[in-house]
Amino acid sequence: MSDLEAPLVRPKRKKIWVDYFIQFRWIVVIFIVLPISATLYFLTYLGDVWSETKSYEKRQKEHDQNVNKVIKRLKGRDAAKDGLVCTARKPWIAVGMRNVDYKRARHFEVDLSAFRNILKIDKDRMIARVEPLVNMGQISRVTVPMNLSLAVVAELDDLTVGGLINGYGIEGSSHVHGLFTDTVEAYEIVLAGGELVRATRDNELVHINEYMKLTYIPVKGDLQTIAQGYMYSFAPRDGDPAKIPDFVEGMVYRPSEGVMMTGTYASREEAKKKGNKINNVGWWFKPWFYQYAQTALKRGEFVEYIPTREYYHRHTSSLYWEGKLILPFGDQFWFRFLFGWLMPPKVSLLKATQGEAIRNYYHEMHVIQDMLVPLYKVGDALEWVDREMEVYPLWLCPHKLFKQPVKSMISPEPGFEYEMRQGDTEDAQMYTDVGIYYAPGPVLRGEVFDGVEAVRKMEQWLIENHGYQPQYAVSELDERSFWRMFDADLYEHCRGKYKAVGTFMSIYYKSKKGRKTEKEVREAEQAHLETAYAEED
Repeated sequence: MSDLEAPLVRPKRKKIWVDYFIQFRWIVVIFIVLPISATLYFLTYLGDVWSETKSYEKRQKEHDQNVNKVIKRLKGRDAAKDGLVCTARKPWIAVGMRNVDYKRARHFEVDLSAFRNILKIDKDRMIARVEPLVNMGQISRVTVPMNLSLAVVAELDDLTVGGLINGYGIEGSSHVHGLFTDTVEAYEIVLAGGELVRATRDNELVHINEYMKLTYIPVKGDLQTIAQGYMYSFAPRDGDPAKIPDFVEGMVYRPSEGVMMTGTYASREEAKKKGNKINNVGWWFKPWFYQYAQTALKRGEFVEYIPTREYYHRHTSSLYWEGKLILPFGDQFWFRFLFGWLMPPKVSLLKATQGEAIRNYYHEMHVIQDMLVPLYKVGDALEWVDREMEVYPLWLCPHKLFKQPVKSMISPEPGFEYEMRQGDTEDAQMYTDVGIYYAPGPVLRGEVFDGVEAVRKMEQWLIENHGYQPQYAVSELDERSFWRMFDADLYEHCRGKYKAVGTFMSIYYKSKKGRKTEKEVREAEQAHLETAYAEED
């Protein structure tokens, strides 16, 4: 490793009061957040059960009534007096870590809280019609008993359909089906003027089986070697479709070792054959999944069967590995056995119980980011994260980035179809989500760490390597750099065509960090054409 690539030497950081609050935050979580979370989960479950007792016809009727309320609300907006339109959902309810600062300025709220019903599961057409606040736990609870599933089911129960469409929806099946938005067959959209339009398809369903046959593959070596092991786990050089698993994910635990997991659907009969091991990872007392998977580094490669729905939500109880920071003893057997059924704390309540100082601390001393990078650059991305952030574990999840007839905000590298690198097909380039979720090594060691600068460097690296940053995350980009990362042409064309300018906030305005002033709101409202600053190559 050259001097330029050597890990940074950082001075020690002086502790402040927020450090001690974070250290003992588990007290608030144990006695306040967890009990309230469990109560809310139970009440939500009862609401879902009540909704499921209604006929599809009644749910559709209620849906139509609620849509008409939204239309009436939008048509009643006075553009000269009211602010830009956004949902009435409180900033702390969103699962993402952004402050949602645009809601702290004057705005025109539209209440969408009633839109959380599954309208229909059409087994003949393999279509699911759902409202935007339906979450992953809710939809999998209904579809899995039918041996059906959405093509892409995000791991955390609380992630909603609307959030995954507008943010960034990825799962272990995305190397086959693409991102969550790629599986959507239709949108029902209320435009700026209150017009209701329908744009093609509904959510696509796929056939599944009762179990997931999961293979744990340990990989040891440097980060480039780990990246190669990850690539070979699901993208065979010969491109043989029979060798491509249904699900893939990887976890890099340190710079020298990781575990790759590949899953294929299996029937109940296969799973229960003599000699096969069934692991019910969904039981409250079970080890956190990421820690259990790590045992493959000592055990070697092994195979087991996990009930499909439990596999889908394997990271929910521990919130990937963030649970270790929130509750340092949460992974201990005594806690899992006695209190594991209370997990996880709702992210919205965690955000609601933190003030401005705590929120800013997390922005500066914690990382919740994803890097969407071409598959062949995963090794370089891992080395960059190790050098600049030292965050472990890292999550790896491949996904297809499809080539569209019209270039959208994110698109494959130009000419990828001629290179045909490992994992690529003629219609899609294989990308990978490098998930960075934890406190950086320097913070854990009590050293100086500039989280803002680290994210800024990460975003610049992504721009230079044709990568992308999901917009649920905190961004430090200015507008010019933002539109270097993303392509604005189609987005701006649609905003103009459907009269969104002056009514709905632009994506950069919503992503921009910091509180929005009244002046900024007025300027955004009066803008007739928002300039895209994408630079030409």
